[in-house]
Amino acid sequence: MSTEQNKDIVRRAIAALGRGDFAGFVADAADDFTFALMGGNWLEPIQGKQRVREALEGLLTSLLANNGAIVMTIDRLIAEGDYVVEQARGQSRTKDGRDYNNTYCRVWRIVDGKVKSVNEYMDIELARSIVQGGGQ
Repeated sequence: MSTEQNKDIVRRAIAALGRGDFAGFVADAADDFTFALMGGNWLEPIQGKQRVREALEGLLTSLLANNGAIVMTIDRLIAEGDYVVEQARGQSRTKDGRDYNNTYCRVWRIVDGKVKSVNEYMDIELARSIVQGGGQ
C-alpha cells in the first residue's frame, strides 16, 4: 500500500468517528488490532477489532451526546512506510451539556491495508474530567 492509501484509511476512520460510527472506525482494522491510549496508565491497551469497537462505543456513547460522535478536524497527516501520524482536533458535547473539545495525536500502523495498531495521545486530564463528571 502507498502512503496515500494509508492516509485514506485514516481519513475514513476519523470521518466514521465523527459520525459516531464505531463499526466504520474499525472497518479497515486487522482482527488483532490494538488501540492504546498513551500517558497516565488510565486505560489498558485494548486488543482485538471487536473489543476495540465495543470499548470505544460503550465509553463514548455513555458520556457524549450524538451517539458518542466526536467531530474531528484533521490538521496534519504524515506518512512514512507502515506509519501514519495524525494530528486532529475533536469537538463534542457531553450528555449533560459540557463541551468536550480535545486535541489528538495518533500514530497508526497500517500493514497491507489493515490497521494493526493505534497509539493515541490526548489531553488525558480533560478526558478524565468528563468521565469523572459522568457525562449524564
